[in-house]
Amino acid sequence: MKNRIRSNKEEKLIRIEKELLDFISNVAKNTYPNEFAAFLREDKDIISEIVLSPFSIFGRNSSTISNFSLPIDPTIIGSVHSHPGRNGHPSESDLIFFSRYGKVHIIVRYPFELEDYFFYSREGENLNYEVI
Repeated sequence: MKNRIRSNKEEKLIRIEKELLDFISNVAKNTYPNEFAAFLREDKDIISEIVLSPFSIFGRNSSTISNFSLPIDPTIIGSVHSHPGRNGHPSESDLIFFSRYGKVHIIVRYPFELEDYFFYSREGENLNYEVI
């Protein structure tokens, strides 16, 4: 598949499996119009899995995930959540969460297709990414 990259920053390229993006899109579509949220797991420098927190709350205007319920696991590197509208930018609450946990955060906006993914650092800056 052709690489998909968004950002002007020179940083380490985030790599993610296309099958995982397809899975995330399906979860987002199935929870729509509510948001959903999960954690990201990386294996050999490729994001390849999501981890659901048992204490997640999925709502129409926001979602909440608890990092307190997760095991200590260095392969969990960030989070993913959906936005039921066309805004792919992080909210103030998103930025606070990003700054506290992980290094990669993904927002997927409606209608949850491959071009609707946005990758952010813990500071809320756009990250380069590659779909493999």
